Amino acid sequence: MSAIWIIEDNAAFRRAAVRALEARGEFCSVRGFGRCEDALEEIGKAPAPEAILLDIGLPGMDGLEGIRRIKAALPETAILVLTVFEDDDKIFRAVCAGASGYLLKSEPMARVAEAVGQAIAGGSPMNPRVARRVLDMFSKLAPEQKDYGLTERETAVLELMVEGLPRKQIADRLDLNQHTADYVMRCLYKKLHVNGMTAAVSVALKERLVQG
Repeated sequence: MSAIWIIEDNAAFRRAAVRALEARGEFCSVRGFGRCEDALEEIGKAPAPEAILLDIGLPGMDGLEGIRRIKAALPETAILVLTVFEDDDKIFRAVCAGASGYLLKSEPMARVAEAVGQAIAGGSPMNPRVARRVLDMFSKLAPEQKDYGLTERETAVLELMVEGLPRKQIADRLDLNQHTADYVMRCLYKKLHVNGMTAAVSVALKERLVQG
């Protein structure tokens, strides 16, 4: 059974969350703190929690800084944001700071308890709306995939190269004669700006042109 900490400045909500999690009987102890500073002072004095639920809008040290400080001291502890905020900036900063998940206070406490268990098991539970926005944000940050203008046949040849097949087996697999296979490979190398099969495979994997 796991120890859980809740960092929440709203005393009524904090007490309700502690009672709800204790009532489930899944955790050995549930402790509540009103500030990140109070929780940080307890690190090293008590058994480390396996998961921490914390708000972002806290007095004194805010939750984002709290995540960074706690993760530095307790790298194995899963931290779940439990807040009313769902704007992109706070979500992004919380994830970058080391949060394992992001939940909204509007969620049923049963869902929160389930999420805590998922985080302890190594998961990254998120409110569905938040998860969609996280994916959108990171997709915008991902480098744009280059379009090398490969034909369907050139892509098929490249896929077999990535699988490690030699020239003759590639020709046999695609039912090409050797001259045609050589021509397709020359065109492929020209489009990828490489001089051989090893370099072509490297570009394919780096640029995610095929699934390696």
